[in-house]
Amino acid sequence: MTEKKIMLGNEAIARGAYEAGVKVSAAYPGTPSTEISENIVKYPEIYAEWSPNEKVAMEVAIGASISGVRAMASMKHVGVNVASDPLYTISYAGVGGGLVLVAADDPGLYSSQNEQDTRCVARAAGVPVLEPSDSAEAKEFMKFAFDVSEKYDTPVIVRTTTRLSHSQGTVELSDRVEPEDKTYERNPAKYVMMPANAKGRHVYVEQRMKKLCEDGADFFVNRAEYRDTAVGFITSGIPYQYVREACPDASVLKLGMVHPIPKKLIRDFAAKVGKLYIFEELEPVIEEQVRAMGVEVYGKELFTIQGEYSANMLRRVMGGGQPDETEAAKVPARPPILCPGCPHRSVFSVLNKLKIHAAGDIGCYTLGAVAPLNVIDTTVCMGASISTLHGMEKAKGKDYIKNWVAVIGDSTFMHTGVNSLMNMVYNQGTGTVMILDNSTTGMTGHQDHAATGKTLMGETVPAINIYHLCKAMGIEHVVEVDAFDLKELERIVKEETARDAVSVIITKAPCVLLKGNVYPNVCRPVPEKCKKCGACLRPGCPALTKKEDGTIAIDETMCNGCGLCEKLCMFDAIENRRKA
Repeated sequence: MTEKKIMLGNEAIARGAYEAGVKVSAAYPGTPSTEISENIVKYPEIYAEWSPNEKVAMEVAIGASISGVRAMASMKHVGVNVASDPLYTISYAGVGGGLVLVAADDPGLYSSQNEQDTRCVARAAGVPVLEPSDSAEAKEFMKFAFDVSEKYDTPVIVRTTTRLSHSQGTVELSDRVEPEDKTYERNPAKYVMMPANAKGRHVYVEQRMKKLCEDGADFFVNRAEYRDTAVGFITSGIPYQYVREACPDASVLKLGMVHPIPKKLIRDFAAKVGKLYIFEELEPVIEEQVRAMGVEVYGKELFTIQGEYSANMLRRVMGGGQPDETEAAKVPARPPILCPGCPHRSVFSVLNKLKIHAAGDIGCYTLGAVAPLNVIDTTVCMGASISTLHGMEKAKGKDYIKNWVAVIGDSTFMHTGVNSLMNMVYNQGTGTVMILDNSTTGMTGHQDHAATGKTLMGETVPAINIYHLCKAMGIEHVVEVDAFDLKELERIVKEETARDAVSVIITKAPCVLLKGNVYPNVCRPVPEKCKKCGACLRPGCPALTKKEDGTIAIDETMCNGCGLCEKLCMFDAIENRRKA
């Protein structure tokens, strides 16, 4: 009897990689892609790693492919930017064993700084893209992606979105089929992309994409579903589900390969339906190409280029009924906030007190931009905090950044912060860099990295020492401090920001949510001593609330006993005690 299992989209992608015979997987954690690798590591037949960044992950997968085995890299859409250098070039070179990049886009900006569309990158790079619509397809499309990769000598992108990554569906499990490793043969004309070789490979890429365009009409991932032919939709991915829900009687051309598009199949479908709509999230990638074919369609003039689509949005546009009541219900806003006991809150409370501006980075500490902490002034991309501060100093001079710091986490520092700090030293910059070391990659769910001493596969390895790494760059002023030692931290920040040199402050305290951490203490108010000054409330810890009489209450189920509020109280109106 065939086994079936309910799986997240990301879990199904991992299963597809396993069944396809993948031997090497490399990734950098980034929502909504993170769970792919966390599920891949459950299959001992696959070597899996967290790489320092997405470029490295892509290059590891490329190396494995060149050696003759099936390999993959996984990342979110902004990670594809980091990986684009090797991606564009391996498109020219082609593959040995099958090579797949799983790229998770984020329509709706649930956890990202932009809504870019990976299909645009793929078009520029000359790489085919498959896009599944549910968990079952996620597994099968992964297997098909490796077949396409090897048949057409190309890397393949499997594009997902947040909705697919984190929704569940029934998946039929199959056995692992492990193809024989391809024998490596030295071939500089294929793998050494110097100009003379690359020119010839570029011609090959164009021929390859033309062939894929022609063959795509027969790929099982592309299918025409004819119902009422008065209305037809061309769609793909999760939007296909919304079309089927909102317009169940319409004919649909479901594209599983969204680049290159199967033009013959599209022409045949367009000729058989009346009014033709293209329903695709984000950029009009399919729409522009279909219009260029001379086919009359309705698209982005009706459907937004921004955010995540829904069945209700389609209903409104098509006039097919009222939105569901569930959409009309207003849910109270819940702005993101740092966890109770988070060491970042302690650091930001000191910076706020000193009226220090911070060039920020990607991570939990980005939340320092919002009230009541109001410290982070900029956030661009991974590793940008240090480079941004350096640019400010070179533009306005040393005095301009005396009340600025760069703030970056330990995982992000290992990702691309090292390069930025190196640049700061090399180009004789000044300024203070604060590395908030909480011993994990916090925002994506506590993944290990090169400075934690653990690998994705659970092995204990030497941890990169951030202090010694900074000293090895020639930075004279590097200091470590307990993130919750407010007086010492304040003294150090004042001292280091006054220097005419590069300095690094490493604040150390583990993420409050790390498994295995035990917090024996809890903070309790002493109402009779409370002066109602509100000093304890200023960092915005959600465990603290103000009562009607102006004194504070502390929710002991939320409090982790970090002691920040106790240290901020000048009247001993909060005590930090052992839990009962």
